[in-house]
Amino acid sequence: MKQNRIGLITFILITLAILLGVSKEFNILPVPDNLMMVTRWILGLELVVYAIMKKNLTTWILVCMVLGVFVGIDYPHVAVALQPLSKGFIKLVKTIVGPILFATLVYGIAGHSDLKQVGRMAWKSMLYFYCATTIALFIGLAAINISQAGVGVNIQNMPHNELPKPVKDLADESILQTLPDNVHWLYKTLAFFRNIFPENIAKSIYDAQILQIVIFSVIFGVGLAMVDEKKRKPMVDFCESLSETMFKFTNVIMYFAPIGVGAAMAYTVGHMGVDILMHLFMLVATLYAALIAFILIVLLPIALYIKLPIGKFINAIKEPVSIAFATTSSDAALPKAMSAMEKFGVPRKIVSFVIPTGYSFNLDGTTLYLSLASIFVAQAAGMHLSFGDQLLIVFTLMITSKGVAAIPRASLIILIATADQFGLPTFIIAAILGIDELMDMGRTSLNVIGNCLATVVIAKWEGEYNPDQLETQEV
Repeated sequence: MKQNRIGLITFILITLAILLGVSKEFNILPVPDNLMMVTRWILGLELVVYAIMKKNLTTWILVCMVLGVFVGIDYPHVAVALQPLSKGFIKLVKTIVGPILFATLVYGIAGHSDLKQVGRMAWKSMLYFYCATTIALFIGLAAINISQAGVGVNIQNMPHNELPKPVKDLADESILQTLPDNVHWLYKTLAFFRNIFPENIAKSIYDAQILQIVIFSVIFGVGLAMVDEKKRKPMVDFCESLSETMFKFTNVIMYFAPIGVGAAMAYTVGHMGVDILMHLFMLVATLYAALIAFILIVLLPIALYIKLPIGKFINAIKEPVSIAFATTSSDAALPKAMSAMEKFGVPRKIVSFVIPTGYSFNLDGTTLYLSLASIFVAQAAGMHLSFGDQLLIVFTLMITSKGVAAIPRASLIILIATADQFGLPTFIIAAILGIDELMDMGRTSLNVIGNCLATVVIAKWEGEYNPDQLETQEV
């Protein structure tokens, strides 16, 4: 009863804060800044009390996200100074990625010795990934053509930022110069597949090259599965023990998540400010509308088709998605997403293969953003692209968007390269860089949602989804 009363008070305060904020923003009522600040922090205190009552990690993460926004609005310099806390949390989580991928993949393959299933999971996953990301590209294309968010934008009033420099392989560049333009796409495609093979597994782990770690682990697991039982068992037992330990390690680190997530939100709001949104509000609104459309048009029908318990699925993924939203890093959410889907009833061998592979091939939010942002740049520059030109950009992004690193704003590199290739002005990309973090929150969250759903789809396809496991845990 006490929790219900606290929840009702919290809801009333949230509603009041929203009404005051809207009234101030649209000049409906002359709301003093001091009153807004007091209202925010009374609400913040109420949220802390609510989190203490709930005694739930997810609640603490969400409450700290809100508190981070308040700190960013009222104390922007303090908020920017909090960035090391969010960076520290992401670094801590990244230490898990290499060991957990290696251990779970090797145990999943060698522990069951079913090499045919590995091949089946590979082609099924790739088929699903390419279908989902292709639809995402076209939804992004449709959204920006409907909203026309870039048309009439005053580029001069946009804040300009320094663009990240794309890293170029000099050997590749020299070879491309000797080839005719019509085969460049072939060389670049094959170069991508060349780069997914690890040269040094320790370096791959250091650089957080997820796909390289996956390739090494899969081949290692296949090799181990071919060894006789006596020599295979010690390594399989070691990998099982290592994977269990890393999942427990994840649980320990997640107690730091509310602080890391709150600091990330504070930094985002503090250094970005609110004024920048006025220039590019339509772009942000178009992106989020497109992301929601993708969930409703693509992910929801898939979930209904496979008879997914949607309420339980949302409850399972809310922690990794909230971490991804605040930190704008899929890497930060990876360990928690893997453990959440395993608890949801998806076998570990499927989770450990599908989610890491999806981090390179199934970035739904990122691919949707790339097609949307490319056309926005053309619209803002006053360039008219025919439907054929837009399709060519989409087909190019189908190739170049694969293997985008699961780190904040890596998609900008792909966007810059695409703009260069099609003669789009890159200075407009520099102008939208200021709000890229805000957009990255939405697209990274969709990446995590899409990959979590993909594990259930593949598990259902393999006939190995076990929802009874979830029901047993709830009891």
